[in-house]
This record gives sequence, structure tokens and C-alpha cells, in this order.
Amino acid sequence: MNFEQIKERTRPLVNKVSPVSEGSLDLISDLIVVEVYEKGDVFIDRGKKNNKEYFVYEGVCRSFLLSPEGEEVTISYFLEGGVLSPNKTRTANQLSHLNFQALTKLTVASLNADKFEQLMINHIDIREFGNMVLQYELLGKVEKEIALASLNAKERLILFREKYHFLENLISHVDIASYLGITNISLSRLRKGLLE
Repeated sequence: MNFEQIKERTRPLVNKVSPVSEGSLDLISDLIVVEVYEKGDVFIDRGKKNNKEYFVYEGVCRSFLLSPEGEEVTISYFLEGGVLSPNKTRTANQLSHLNFQALTKLTVASLNADKFEQLMINHIDIREFGNMVLQYELLGKVEKEIALASLNAKERLILFREKYHFLENLISHVDIASYLGITNISLSRLRKGLLE
């Protein structure tokens, strides 16, 4: 993918969050390296160094952790046209707190986090974009916390369907169940119950 193709793939993604000038879009696009992963690939490993920001060009991925019992617990989903959790929120000393896995074939734009941060310091429109990404990240986490604390499993599944209407037929139900905080058997029962 050449510079112009990268720029045109990045433009709608950035503008959806917070528009930037043509010059700022050039600066962002100039940092981008396109990475492609196959379904199931873990492209960020917990405990390993990661100093990148990511935009999702195509596909779906998730962040997840292992429970003390060794079970995978899905934390968040990231869809095409979205931005992964900012590097500052998912790392400490550049070591990742989370695993990120491609759930479909995945194409992402990666940017050096330090260089992107310097762009944020020097360009107010890029700073506003970065701040909006951070704000959306925080809102998403608060919404999930409120749902886990205040809704029953059926209500959480209905909310999941509203937010991710096409994912249920695209990704593993085990992942969805762990995201909802229920077992896969409970998810199957809920899905059957909602069909009746």
C-alpha cells in the first residue's frame, strides 16, 4: 500500500473520531506501517514490549486476559474503522497489560507511539483526535462496567447485539460469553430463549 492509499484508508477513520487538517493527515499517514494478521493470530502479547498505536483498517480483533484458572476473558472488541486502546492505557513501561488477537483476517495501521505523541504535542488537531480516542475508550469501559454491575445476562446479551449487531454470527461464542461474563452454556440458553 503506497502513501496515498494509506492516507485515503486513514482519512475516514480519523475524521469519524475528530477531523484533522490535510497536513496533519499527511503527518499521521507518514508514520503508518500496514500489518496483516490471520484469524487467531495474537499480535500483542501481555508482558511483552509494545510501543505502537493501531487503527483497524479491516477485520475484527479483541483484547483479552487469562483468568487465574487459565480461561480467556475477552475485555473489548475492536471493529473495522476503529482505533485500539491508546498505548498509554494498555501498557506500563511499554510492556503490554493485555493480549490482542485477530478474530478474522485483520489489517491494521500501526504507528510508533512516541512519534505519534510528538505529533499530538505539536499539532492541536492531532491532539484533539488523540484525546477523543481516549475519551471513547473511557466511555466504553464505563459502559461495560455499568452493564456488568447492573444488568442481568439476558440484558447484557441484548445490549451486546445492539452494539455489535453482526459479531454474533462472525466470531466464537466462547469469546462472546467471556465478554458478557457468562458461560458458553448460559449464552446458548439465552440465545435459544431469545429466539422463542
